[in-house]
Amino acid sequence: MAVGTPAVPGLDTVRRRLGAELFARVAGPRGAATRSRIHDTPGPRWFGPDRPIREVHGDASMFVGGLRALLLQSLHPLAMAAVAAHSGYRGDPWGRLQRTSTFLAVTTFGTAEDAERAVGRVRAVHRRVRGTTPEGEEYAASDPHLLGWVHVAEVDSFLRAHRRYGARPLDDAGYDGYVADAARVAAALGVRDPPTDQAALAARLDGYRAELRATPQAREAARFLLRHPPLPWAARPPYGVLAASAVALLPRWARDPLRLPYLPVVEGTAVRLAGHGLTRTIRWVMAPPPPPPPDR
Repeated sequence: MAVGTPAVPGLDTVRRRLGAELFARVAGPRGAATRSRIHDTPGPRWFGPDRPIREVHGDASMFVGGLRALLLQSLHPLAMAAVAAHSGYRGDPWGRLQRTSTFLAVTTFGTAEDAERAVGRVRAVHRRVRGTTPEGEEYAASDPHLLGWVHVAEVDSFLRAHRRYGARPLDDAGYDGYVADAARVAAALGVRDPPTDQAALAARLDGYRAELRATPQAREAARFLLRHPPLPWAARPPYGVLAASAVALLPRWARDPLRLPYLPVVEGTAVRLAGHGLTRTIRWVMAPPPPPPPDR
């Protein structure tokens, strides 16, 4: 008979409390009902249980990838102007996080009908988001080219975070499959010819390089995200690990314009170890409780 690890008194209570607080931050006040709708509603899905997108989007590495994506996306001046003027990232950062995480969960795990409704809502919002940058350039959130930048920056970030910090990293064929899965959602949102494998993703990212620069709005967003997050002091140390892990995954060409440090030795040792520790902790606190023992 196998002997289990001795239980630490009160540890499971701590885990449940921390997990509930983290889930509330990410999913919002209706998170439990939304989670039940996404996972328990019967019907066909866009992605079956064996698809790579489920493995990537269901992993704690998404916390690192999400922050990296925001930093990388800020380098496109039109995308950053739209975020600064319309997203409410400073006034309502948790609301923005909750809307984004719900969209990812619905399109990845929800029914096809629910996913189509979520895409329709986002496209309706995009049609209303228009404006002009401080430099006088016009932007529209529904512009397929701009949507393409947001998409490839996001997918590249989630992929790289999962490759480094995922509980079960995929092989190259699996990550090609992830890019192909994500392309289905991107096409539904209005991205034209989204990349469907890693090579195409890298080429598309490289194609945007000439358009990227760090505007004052981008640097302000980076300062807000990395130095002044709206968190209680007790949460600042783990968030600092999250921020360092996200920055360490950025390429050098993305860091310099945002004035972010490049410390390869520290990032390859201390930051990587701390990032693994953080993502393992997130998995632990977010893990569902074990099923009750069968009746005897």
